[in-house]
Amino acid sequence: MHWLQMQSWSPYVVGAAMGVLSWFTFLLSDKYLSCSTTYARLSGMVERRLRGSVVEQKAFYRKTPLIVDWQFMFVIGIFIGAFLSAFLSDSLHLEMVPELWRQHFGDTPVLRFLVAFAGGVLMGIGSRWADGCTSGHAISGALQLAISSWIAVVFLFASGVIVAQLMY
Repeated sequence: MHWLQMQSWSPYVVGAAMGVLSWFTFLLSDKYLSCSTTYARLSGMVERRLRGSVVEQKAFYRKTPLIVDWQFMFVIGIFIGAFLSAFLSDSLHLEMVPELWRQHFGDTPVLRFLVAFAGGVLMGIGSRWADGCTSGHAISGALQLAISSWIAVVFLFASGVIVAQLMY
């Protein structure tokens, strides 16, 4: 079980494992791996708590009901798995401002939070416009040879490289 304590794994092994997981997900449930719908549902659940059942009348939530389903549990599992991985590899620590950010932009946690929040909002909008998130397109869509997913993956990587070059 030494491999569970490693701080980094081979991206090739992890990529292959994710592909096999996708195969089994299709085989056993006829569903594909993705996450962004869960975040949209979660925001709808929060809004429903604040505004009542009127939220369920929105077009998106009529098509995508506010339920806790397998995908919701999958996302919770991602958080639990990330925590366990960091804990078992002895790399778990809280860090408000990562070292690379600190070197380039200073150690202000408020700026880091605002940029992360803005990035999250943009990612959420983008995943709804693209009708899927990175995992939905790059893993599941590419596995199905969907042209739209391959186009999305090209732009995801290209924009990631451009933004990283601009920021760092």
